Amino acid sequence: MSRTDRILRLLAWPAAIWIAYEFTWYQQYKLTGHPGSVNFIFQPLADWFGIPAYEKPFRLGVASMEILASILVLLPRTRAWGGLLTIGIMLGAIFFHTIGPIGIDPYGDGGKLFKEAIFTWLMGAFVAIAHRQEIIATAARFGLRLPGARTA
Repeated sequence: MSRTDRILRLLAWPAAIWIAYEFTWYQQYKLTGHPGSVNFIFQPLADWFGIPAYEKPFRLGVASMEILASILVLLPRTRAWGGLLTIGIMLGAIFFHTIGPIGIDPYGDGGKLFKEAIFTWLMGAFVAIAHRQEIIATAARFGLRLPGARTA
């Protein structure tokens, strides 16, 4: 492993801690069915999807994925996968804030939730880049050759 890779992996720790903190913090709203989470985020999304009775499973599904990403990103052996899962979760959040019914600023606070989604996506991308060799190695096991893969 190169010196640069070692430095990136060390710097990935604060990014991983941010991701775990961010996802864990918002569980108090998602898991309890806080009115702000239900009325401003998940019910408008369920209505937009045409499944208004399924806000709760949708909210709890997102919460479950965030809890999983929090665990994966804190464990060194699974950090790359936690980073990739974070990217996916945050892509969904960014998409639904920009294209979906909730908007950039659903709470009238200057778009704090949207800005946090972008920052958390960046931290997930950083973690995945810092641990890219694990991703490349797994892809190679499945016969895929990713850009940046080293040949023997």
